[in-house]
Amino acid sequence: MQYKNTINPQVLPDMFFDISNAVIEELQDDLFVQKQVRVSVLRLDKIHPQVSGNKIFKLHYFLEDALASTHKTILSFGGAYSNHLAATAFACSALQLKSIGIVRGEKPASLSPTLQQCIQDGMHLKFISRHVYDGKESSDFQKSLQTEFGDHCLIPEGGYHALGAKGAALIVDLLKDKDYTHICTASGTATTLAGIMLGANPQQKIISIPVLKGITDTAHRIQYLTGRQMRPEQLQILSTYHFGGYAKKNEQLIELMNTVWLQHHLPLDFVYTAKMFFAVLDCIKNNYFKKGSEIICLHTGGLQGNKSLPLNLISF
Repeated sequence: MQYKNTINPQVLPDMFFDISNAVIEELQDDLFVQKQVRVSVLRLDKIHPQVSGNKIFKLHYFLEDALASTHKTILSFGGAYSNHLAATAFACSALQLKSIGIVRGEKPASLSPTLQQCIQDGMHLKFISRHVYDGKESSDFQKSLQTEFGDHCLIPEGGYHALGAKGAALIVDLLKDKDYTHICTASGTATTLAGIMLGANPQQKIISIPVLKGITDTAHRIQYLTGRQMRPEQLQILSTYHFGGYAKKNEQLIELMNTVWLQHHLPLDFVYTAKMFFAVLDCIKNNYFKKGSEIICLHTGGLQGNKSLPLNLISF
């Protein structure tokens, strides 16, 4: 299948990543045959080993702005295992931009593999307390960043901004050759979800699986990110598959990851894609999807987060 490359090649040159790696794989399973549905996965995780999944799309327009600036600097936020910070650091390194990461929490004695990689990719890290971090969107705090680091392009955590959603909408261009009835994605900040809603056909159902516990403001987030009202008839939010909250897991989720790898050779991460896939399988078992449904699941990457798991817990 040939994909239209909607990413600006001047921003993300071919030597940086290859969008044609984002293949669509249809999964074969007796359950799908029994329930008369088809399930495919858009392998955004294959785009690049470090800047994989949805991250490169959400970063696209911010990188474009930074390259056009005089300061050539990007500043963003995240936790110790942030896929967003890892992707930002590598993208800036590849494009010869300066990167600054504001990290939630005091600096630990031993840095996570994610933050170690950020440093290797040239990102300057500043650790702040969780209390201060919670106020990172205040004008006073952002003025202090301006004073300390000078002019910069600021990317909210997870790319939570209209530009992030605009970039995420490019993902849907990879699905134009197929008439999927349902598009399923894990959701954190809802930036990717908003982008999918911008790009999807009105007839397509969008299934959101929040990975955070107690998310009740999705409609507000969609309005902020897209300037549009959420259409309840198009968007379904499955809010009971968070497994206790962000980055929470149990034996059942780990077992699913290993089973999916064994059966489909599909690697999942425990923070996002495993929860999404668990939800989709559970819904298929319980006849949530009508017969004849064509389901596409977005593999949004995040596999680097598995480095935090104990050795040999997962089989890939």
